[in-house]
Amino acid sequence: MKTMLMLIFVCIATEASEFESRIETLKFHLDRLGAIAVTEDLHGEKKARLDSLAEAIQEGASDEVSFDRLYLKMDEAREWFLTHAANQPRLSDGSFEETEELWILSNSHLKATWSRDDFAIRFETEGAVWDFVPCGTADFRIDETDVSLLDATQIEVKELRNGYSTGMLATLSGFSKAEDVKLFLGLYLNGAEALFEISATEDEEKIESLDWPKAIRIHEDEEETYTVLPYMQGALIASDWEGEFVREDGRPFQTRYFYMPWWGHLQDGHGVQAISETPYDGGARIHHPAGGPTRISPLWYSSLGGLRYSRRVRYVFDEEATYVSMAKRYRRYAKETGLFVSLREKRIRNPEVDEVIGKPVIHTGALYHFVPKSSYYNKERIEENHNLTTFDQIGERLSGLKKRGLEDAYVHLDGWGYRGYDSAHPDSVPVGEEQGGWAGLSNLSRTCKNLGYLFAIHDNYRDFYWNAVSFDERFALRKEDGSIPQSSTWCGGDQSLLSARFAPEYVRGNHDRFAEHGVELGGAYLDVFAVADLDESFQEAHPMSREECAQFRLESFHLLGARGYVVSSEEPVDYALPAISLVHHGPYPSQDAPRNGNPIGIPIPLFNLVYHDAVLLPWNLSENGGGGIPEGESGRLHCALNAGLPYVSLGASEEEVQKVQEIAALARRLAFEEMINHEFVDDSKRKQRTTYSDGTQVTVDFESGEYWVE
Repeated sequence: MKTMLMLIFVCIATEASEFESRIETLKFHLDRLGAIAVTEDLHGEKKARLDSLAEAIQEGASDEVSFDRLYLKMDEAREWFLTHAANQPRLSDGSFEETEELWILSNSHLKATWSRDDFAIRFETEGAVWDFVPCGTADFRIDETDVSLLDATQIEVKELRNGYSTGMLATLSGFSKAEDVKLFLGLYLNGAEALFEISATEDEEKIESLDWPKAIRIHEDEEETYTVLPYMQGALIASDWEGEFVREDGRPFQTRYFYMPWWGHLQDGHGVQAISETPYDGGARIHHPAGGPTRISPLWYSSLGGLRYSRRVRYVFDEEATYVSMAKRYRRYAKETGLFVSLREKRIRNPEVDEVIGKPVIHTGALYHFVPKSSYYNKERIEENHNLTTFDQIGERLSGLKKRGLEDAYVHLDGWGYRGYDSAHPDSVPVGEEQGGWAGLSNLSRTCKNLGYLFAIHDNYRDFYWNAVSFDERFALRKEDGSIPQSSTWCGGDQSLLSARFAPEYVRGNHDRFAEHGVELGGAYLDVFAVADLDESFQEAHPMSREECAQFRLESFHLLGARGYVVSSEEPVDYALPAISLVHHGPYPSQDAPRNGNPIGIPIPLFNLVYHDAVLLPWNLSENGGGGIPEGESGRLHCALNAGLPYVSLGASEEEVQKVQEIAALARRLAFEEMINHEFVDDSKRKQRTTYSDGTQVTVDFESGEYWVE
């Protein structure tokens, strides 16, 4: 009996102790509940609810039922506090309204008015007004027919608001020339930025291209009005520039016309910048007649025959904009989306990258054989169509450079393949026996290693030559109309284009052969993968979208990187930059050809302001233009200004080698530093300065031919 009583007392005591600790927890929660602020008119009710809860908690609980009742009372009070809190989640700042003439969106930074009549859109900031031109007769194309957005007979516009933006969604249908198409046009304001989004439903009728939003109307009568264009390294085009630059049929992103998928306008210190967030099937129309003004608008291409997925372009409005601030805004975007991978990170992934930092670049070749069908075939001196330098001869010339003082270098070799340069790809192995065969190439790789030079080869997996042993039209790109593109430009003559779907396996197989034959490679260059248009293919058995093409090209780069190679390609289009560490040029655009003649507008290093510390970029050291350097300007000074790698020829003199070493030392010092500013020091723009993140400033004077590093 005593034992039973003791057990009862212990159970009661244990239960009481347990509830005491649980009540203490509720007291703590009550204390924190009081921290929730409510509006001033509810202070009295807040106090009353807290007092009532405190009194109930003080009474405690004797069993689970009473404790649960107490907890639920507190939970009810918590819901009241959160519902009436002074600080609680809210929808985005802004409003939407409709009038007979306009749809109007606004927030504390922007006001957008969209005309019902002609779909013209105006943005107003605190200090500027930006007008988009109205829609026209050819806003999208379907079945080879131009259609206007204004032809929609059914238009429904509704507010679309969430926690980060205030927006509107226009649904357009009932097009007489496109009965099955329904278009969704979205406009969303988020702070000082506006996002346009376009999608569609398509049935039998497919959208071939779409031009919306329209171009911003730049007023040529305004002073200090410029367009900022990342065409190659970059250009600043004055609204009244006397040159002509018109590409009405559009130019795709991720090519030399747009290394980066953005552009901008500057007007009296205010700016607007457009960033395409869906660049794979996009580009832009560019229109600058002689004397201006400049107009640019997004152009969206079909993907495998239709719009297929949503397209987005973001407009960033800035009251104190410069071309530098625009480059930095895009750098932020590149980091947010994973496009930016620094050289420091690439060096950690692959220590061989360090063997190229600050090293001069030697570009040489073994065999160039031009067939009669090649556009470059020399009919006047027929023997010049076969240019041969053996691997042993190249090794001797490299040794000569070393003796003349070139301590370090990156050696890029063309023309090592079975039929030489730009021929028989992608079946370029076995190595050409005229040049020296496998043994000769292996010896050359060892020579480079003994000299302390990193050895890399050129390769190509896009040009699909008819003289390739594996040529088969079923592996080639096929257009929507069933045709296969053909040309005869390069050394090997007749060619089509290999679908990138097959490139990675070719890359793997060919480079396995290098390893089998003892050729020690430090790097590999995949020609045109980073500059040529992204391809789509309508081969029935293996179709490929442009985005898939980009992924197959990236896979090819990664296969080489996994072997410890320094991976390179032609030009620095930014979708490829996470996978490559070196490109072969990224100079300024010109009017006469992509890399020769008079510059388009004013050359500016837009690309390097974004990506200088993410990829190695060489420059030629000519003293009078050429190779993307404006006529009359020194490539050596541009190389110094951009802290780039210098090119050096096999026949360079001791004096030339000394100049190369000096520039290379600057490139080595600043390779991992961000270019934080570029400026014109005087009105002539012949004196320029760049500033790097470690405080280094490089000033060049194109009149005197000198440069200073501070």
